[in-house]
Amino acid sequence: MAKPSKQTLLHHLGTGAGFLGLILWFFAGRELGVLDWATAVAPEGYSGAALMLSIMIMMTPAFGLWTLFNRWLERRLQIKGRYLEDEYYRSLSSDHRENKDS
Repeated sequence: MAKPSKQTLLHHLGTGAGFLGLILWFFAGRELGVLDWATAVAPEGYSGAALMLSIMIMMTPAFGLWTLFNRWLERRLQIKGRYLEDEYYRSLSSDHRENKDS
């Protein structure tokens, strides 16, 4: 088995630190009472839906930061790759330009 490079090891450690940040963000939101508040204001039969919605809303900024952190880490470690979302948004902007011209 090949020995991983220092760059690969640093990338794995950085990604793990970012994932730990996601976990801490969730627990901070839970400790601040965001989840309890959402279930308290929801109608009695919809507390599960309110809980799931509050988790999605609470974690959205965390995943945005996760993306920025991963991109910064990969740029810092000079890791090259292709981002699928970049291709998707690039194709949308080219479709928009083609429609605008016609």
